[in-house]
Amino acid sequence: MSSTSSASAPPSAEFRFSDLEKLRVLGHGNGGTVYKVRHRRTAAVYALKVVNTDAADVSLRRQVYREVDILRRAVDSDHVIRFHAVVPTSSGDVALLLEHMDGGSLDVLLRRRGRPFPEPALAAVARQALLGLAELHSRQIVHRDIKPANLLINAAGEVKIADFGVGKVLRRSLDPCDSYVGTCAYMSPERLDPVSHGGDYDPYAADVWSLGLAVLELHRGHFPLLPEGARPDWAALMLAICFGEAACAVPEGAASGEFRGFIECCLQKESGKRWSVAELLGHPFVAGADRVDSERALHDLLLEDSEES
Repeated sequence: MSSTSSASAPPSAEFRFSDLEKLRVLGHGNGGTVYKVRHRRTAAVYALKVVNTDAADVSLRRQVYREVDILRRAVDSDHVIRFHAVVPTSSGDVALLLEHMDGGSLDVLLRRRGRPFPEPALAAVARQALLGLAELHSRQIVHRDIKPANLLINAAGEVKIADFGVGKVLRRSLDPCDSYVGTCAYMSPERLDPVSHGGDYDPYAADVWSLGLAVLELHRGHFPLLPEGARPDWAALMLAICFGEAACAVPEGAASGEFRGFIECCLQKESGKRWSVAELLGHPFVAGADRVDSERALHDLLLEDSEES
């Protein structure tokens, strides 16, 4: 999974589309394609997100440039994917040059493994993702689509938050925020039914719910609110999220008390009872875990994956 680092990138003005050699497709989604590319002069490897837009597609262009704005605001974060440049294209498509995370997404890693993540590795994942959210929230940025597919990892075991296509910068602390964006499976109860679950939608608390659900999925090995192998539809998800007991989705004896407590703090139905990112960083599952041991467990998991793939 090693590659030439993109840390020593040329200045943004030096990036030209013709200087980037496409190596392979990394993924599709949100109207575009992400490629693994190599800069011909420096041999540095990047991810290039090309969004197919035209002059008439104003909303998609606005979404892309909102993502660029967020990435620029978070450029000094160690736990958010690094943005390098908007690369001009002859087609008029918008191309974002991003840090390449050679371990891929945690969603893909889970599927390749075919078995859940061990708790020590999950403590490292949770800590790093929470640090990323802390950095974003301190800048009044909400992600609104936290899930395993948007948590990327590299060979060094660094976990970073990616894909800010539906993210938002809140201009004021109580800025209204549309709750109906993102992946519905990871939406919090108050996003789907704000009246019944804590009143006004709190986007910061919604990010916490989504992260808790993502960590629980990595622990269970499948989406945890539905039976394994079930094909979710809107009605089933609505029932599971709003009327199920997400905080009790860990079977007795299947996890440590610290892990169960962490998940319960993330998946409180009422947003006001949900722990904040700062509080979760102090939770025994995260703060009480030996950092060296947990990061080694995550690194060992990556080594197992590279040996098996």
